[in-house]
Amino acid sequence: MKNKTFSEKVYSLVKRIPRGRVSTYKEIAIALNKKAYRAVGNALNKNPYSPIVACHRVIKSSGEIGGFATGAENKIKLLKKEGIKVKNNKIENFEDVLFRF
Repeated sequence: MKNKTFSEKVYSLVKRIPRGRVSTYKEIAIALNKKAYRAVGNALNKNPYSPIVACHRVIKSSGEIGGFATGAENKIKLLKKEGIKVKNNKIENFEDVLFRF
């Protein structure tokens, strides 16, 4: 069996985040037993599986939106479409919608 690349492992985890929930770059890195938070972000920036791998559901551990390949406004629009409340580029009720692996 072929070993998965770091990026493929990230995409596998992100696919598990349910609609209407978010996770963080840090939570994904921890689930992979790594401290490579930025590497998670870099992998998601190059996500070839969108929207199946819904990388808009991954945010900063502070609750801030963070980056997105097609822009933060688009990320916010996608999150709001799923019922996530965003105010001043931050997730409202962050702990209530946070998905941990």
